[in-house]
Amino acid sequence: MNIGIVIPAHNEAAFLSKTLNSLLTQTKQASNIVLVNDNSTDNTGALMDELAAAHQNIVAVHLTSEAKHLPGSKVVKAFLEGLKSLDPLPDIICKFDADLIFPPNYLQAIESHFIANPNLGMVGGFCYVDSNGRWELESLTGKDHIRGALKAYRKDCYMEIGGLNPSMGWDTADELLARFNGWDVTTDSNLKVLHLRPTGKNYHEQSRCKQGEAFRKLGYDYWLTSIAAAKGAWKRKSMVFYFDTMKGFKNYRGPLLVNDEQARFVRNYRWKGIKQKLFGTK
Repeated sequence: MNIGIVIPAHNEAAFLSKTLNSLLTQTKQASNIVLVNDNSTDNTGALMDELAAAHQNIVAVHLTSEAKHLPGSKVVKAFLEGLKSLDPLPDIICKFDADLIFPPNYLQAIESHFIANPNLGMVGGFCYVDSNGRWELESLTGKDHIRGALKAYRKDCYMEIGGLNPSMGWDTADELLARFNGWDVTTDSNLKVLHLRPTGKNYHEQSRCKQGEAFRKLGYDYWLTSIAAAKGAWKRKSMVFYFDTMKGFKNYRGPLLVNDEQARFVRNYRWKGIKQKLFGTK
């Protein structure tokens, strides 16, 4: 299967070479790698040009965008711009962050998953972060959710869900919409990816409120959001996260990422998962 990778990056010069080195030494090579320089102010753009000049399968794309960072929308917009360079679309579409180190068999393993299960729409590994010199499982990683940092999509699944939405919550919406359309979504805990800069380390109040907006956009009800916010607060050891998330949920009045039928599916799917964890029911 052909694999195409898009890597959006904003000020990632410190990590980008390590990410690319881990991808260029894979047992299964990507057909194309698109590097997207999203308005960087460091040496990211120049480094991308050097990498593109040195490797035939690498393309560098340079964007001018707003400097303000908002989780979700900015990185997806950059990804979508980079995706235009993958024409035609490959069998497997990967959206990777620029601060990861992949094990040598990563691409071969995800290809094997897609070949083994024709109904598999999305797959990803697990992220590990440095904790006082030891690599430990990132708190936001779980068997039921592929981290936004390392998404891999079957082309047909990606097209059926309508691509990615440049909004906070995109990396949950894609999985829920895939499941709504009958696709399988899986993670592989054996694929350990080193995440050099943990997600959300510098989240501010607006970002936390955006998390609540994302739950509203996904069709969550109040109690589902409260449970999700409490879980997020516990993982981050921050009660402020809970209150800001709930504030964002209550105040949001804009459009949703899902229609009414999809929203019902999302709520039923989430409540079923909660009941299964609490009572072992299916």
